[in-house]
Amino acid sequence: MTQLGDTASTCATQWKMWLIKVLGVIYFTAVCAAEDVTDTYRNVPPTSPVPEPTTAVYEPPTPSLHLQSTWLEVFPSEKVELYCNMTDSSDWTINWHRNGVQVKNSDPNVTFSAENSILMITEASNTHSGNYSCKGQHKSKSFSTQDSNSLSITVNENKLKPTLSRQPNYNKMFPGETVTFTCRVDIASGWEFLWYHNENEIAASNTDTYMIKAITLSNSGQYHCKAKRGPFYTEKSDPMSLQVSANDPISTISKNPAFDPMYVGEKVTFTCSVDVDSDWKYQWYKDGEELPSSTEKTLIKTLRLSDMGNYSCIATRGATSTAPSEEMLQVYAIPQPFLKPETPWLDVFPTEGVKLSCEMDSSSGWKYIWSKDKQRVEADDTVSFGQDGATLSILSASAKHKGNYTCEGHLQDRSVSSSPSFELSLTVYDEKPRVTLTQYPEYTVMFPEESVFFSCHIIVSSGWEYQWYKDGAQLSQYGNSHNISFVGTKDTGSYTCQVKRGRDMVFKSDHSQAVRLKVEEKRPKPVMTQDPNDKKVYAGETLSFECKVEISSGWEYHWYKDNTTLQVSGSSFKISSASSSNNGNYMCMAKRDKSMYHTEHSDGQNLQISEIPVPSLKLETPWLDVFPTERVNFSCGMEDNWIYTWYKDGKPIHADGTVSTYSDGATLNITSAAISHSGQYSCSGKLNSKTRSVTSHTSPGVTLSVYDTKPKLTLMQNPDYDVMYTEDSVFFSCHINVSSGWEYLWYKNGAQLSQSGNSHNISLQTKDTGSYTCQARRGTDTVFLSDQSQQVVLDVKERPQAKIILLTGWSEVFSTDSLVLQCAVQDSQDTWNYTWSKETEQINQLPSERHTVTPQNDPDQSLYTCQGIRAGRPSYSKHSDSFKTKNLLLKRRVLLSISGCLFFGLIAVLLGCIALRFFRKPAGDEDNPEESNLFLTMAQLKNRSDAPCPLVQYITDASLNDASKEGDENGTVCNETTPLPITTEEDQAVTTDSHETEENGGLVSFK
Repeated sequence: MTQLGDTASTCATQWKMWLIKVLGVIYFTAVCAAEDVTDTYRNVPPTSPVPEPTTAVYEPPTPSLHLQSTWLEVFPSEKVELYCNMTDSSDWTINWHRNGVQVKNSDPNVTFSAENSILMITEASNTHSGNYSCKGQHKSKSFSTQDSNSLSITVNENKLKPTLSRQPNYNKMFPGETVTFTCRVDIASGWEFLWYHNENEIAASNTDTYMIKAITLSNSGQYHCKAKRGPFYTEKSDPMSLQVSANDPISTISKNPAFDPMYVGEKVTFTCSVDVDSDWKYQWYKDGEELPSSTEKTLIKTLRLSDMGNYSCIATRGATSTAPSEEMLQVYAIPQPFLKPETPWLDVFPTEGVKLSCEMDSSSGWKYIWSKDKQRVEADDTVSFGQDGATLSILSASAKHKGNYTCEGHLQDRSVSSSPSFELSLTVYDEKPRVTLTQYPEYTVMFPEESVFFSCHIIVSSGWEYQWYKDGAQLSQYGNSHNISFVGTKDTGSYTCQVKRGRDMVFKSDHSQAVRLKVEEKRPKPVMTQDPNDKKVYAGETLSFECKVEISSGWEYHWYKDNTTLQVSGSSFKISSASSSNNGNYMCMAKRDKSMYHTEHSDGQNLQISEIPVPSLKLETPWLDVFPTERVNFSCGMEDNWIYTWYKDGKPIHADGTVSTYSDGATLNITSAAISHSGQYSCSGKLNSKTRSVTSHTSPGVTLSVYDTKPKLTLMQNPDYDVMYTEDSVFFSCHINVSSGWEYLWYKNGAQLSQSGNSHNISLQTKDTGSYTCQARRGTDTVFLSDQSQQVVLDVKERPQAKIILLTGWSEVFSTDSLVLQCAVQDSQDTWNYTWSKETEQINQLPSERHTVTPQNDPDQSLYTCQGIRAGRPSYSKHSDSFKTKNLLLKRRVLLSISGCLFFGLIAVLLGCIALRFFRKPAGDEDNPEESNLFLTMAQLKNRSDAPCPLVQYITDASLNDASKEGDENGTVCNETTPLPITTEEDQAVTTDSHETEENGGLVSFK
């Protein structure tokens, strides 16, 4: 009720205030009006007449209508916005009309601005077409303005389809040409155009043309376009195909007539054709030079010799040009025929055939006319002509055919005739020729394989082929000579010859006189011998050859070396002091003095003069500098059948207890080297033969060095600290400064290690403490060992361990959200700096003994480790164990809260029991329990199973056990220095839910 009263009084007060304001306005208006009239009259001079009052006629403003959007001709879904502009528009209400009918706001696609000055058609349709105008209605007076100017809005119903055209519109275009597509919309304006190639939109300008300045093969395909204006899109145009040829256009030249060659005075027409489309322009070239005034498709010429050349044409269309097409025009002067004999001779014998031919230098299609002594030759029973008269054949020559022959050429189907050829004179003899047969040498008896030469002679004319006959049978031999190397008695017989010439018309002479020949059965072969008859002869030795023919006599002997005649005569041949220049294959032959007939060659004897070899001294063991007791082996190598002698410093070596050789002395063995074996070693060989004395040169010397003591080894340590720490690395190297081929052995505390090589690298552990030595050895069959190196003692100590200590105590659990960690190196009195790592990644901060963990620098509550570093040795410690901070602060808060609740709960129970004891009303003896049973003793409480212990409940709580396990994982003890976890604000909120302690347990007596 109080509130209602207050509201009513407030409303009354407000009405009073408004009433006072209205009265005040009326009062001041009246005062002002009174003052204005008074002032008007005061300002009028007394003598001035008072003007009569006039009434002003008010002309209302005429609104003007404007198009705020872009177009008056629109399409479905496009937007139209009209603006009606009026002066003093605040006094007017604007009404809109379409086709004289007021536009209402019932159309959802028509909206008005707050003052109705703007009409918006959000999505145009056909119903919105019409003439729009606006008109003003005065808000306080009952009159209106005239209609504004009208704007006609046209909404097209149908979807538009653009028209796509292309310029140029060739069926096939070529790379490099320019093409322009034009997209045309006949209705309205303001269009933006979208272009598509193979249904993929092209990133081109939005104009109505799309130009490709230099087309490529990738531009081939279907093109179409689409227009848009605002949200309105037309349909796609019909596609237009663009075909880009992969090959350049080809122009070809044709020549009419197609004769080749052509001759001076003839007329020729060239035509240049392109394989695709039209609109080509042509340019003609001759031998690469442009022909002036030759831009037509055809080129017509009446030929001169200067017109001969290579004609080409190039067709161009815009940027495209065809490759030049060429046509060679051969223009010749009309040639003179060439008359030649087809039979190789022009002097013939009776009945012999003759053939002449007439030909031009070029072309074909010529016909020929023949003349003899300038009289035309006609065909008869002995004279005939070949095709087109190109040949004249006389089947059987006679005296009437003598004379000078010429021919002329006439080109078929063309008015071209040549001048006469040069004359060719034909001679005809009166009788057949005579043939003569001769023999050389003129022996009537010859030996097998002896050569005989027959020759057949004819003294007139030429072009003869020869035929040979033996005992009347024709031989396969041809030519004017017949050379025979007789194989046996089958060549005995009577020989004649005959000549012939011609192919189609063969003419033969009579046979020559006969020549008789007799051949013996066998051909002798000499025998050659060598002394001494050994396969290998050494330089300086003496040897001889002898040649003998077993049959006949009167022989001259010839000697050959490697098929080359030696300037030696007689049946024997001696070589004194043989050398390598005498190497070769030797043979002999006997020759008959007159006929130069020779016997067969003797069997060849190959002579190889060898230089006395120099022994090859080799060291079989790998080194020439050895140590006492080491083994050394030498070998002396040559061919077989040699005996060897060994030398040291030029003196022969004799076998003893340490030096030995095999039976032929090819090897020298020193079983245990000593200082006395030092020196230069060499060897020589002697041929193992009783009849020949051949000794080799001494081999080049090989120097053997024997040291007086065993080699000394040096063992080095890097770094050379006496005390090392675990995780350090130490590098041992073993050095020997003499000889080579060493293998190294390593020892620790006298026991051999598996390590090999002259170095030993160790990543240290405490077990690596000990005494290290090394030793060198070499050899396989006999192993040589050096003495061991000096000892290097290595003392490896355990690297000190870093540890993390939590400095944030229990008393700070509820007063901080940070943890302060401290790092210390255990069991070390040295001064350390410390680095910290979070989740195995080192924290980028200056080395510090402490690290503070806050929710800002570690919201995820990570694992932390630390490590000590210092300038001395050891330079770093081991990493500490990982310290886990997750939820540690929350767990301590919960633990302290539970402990506090238990503590104060026990105090409250104790105080309640005391109060109950003092303030409880006394009861009868029968109702009072014995005082001794009121409180349970500790022993009784332990024996009861129905009273749970709160401490046991706390200890067995799962969540607290988890917290204790996490503490165990960190390896920390709950005390004032135990670390607290970082928590978020939600984690720090103490839950209000807690486990209730059952009250059915008894009180505990503290007796």
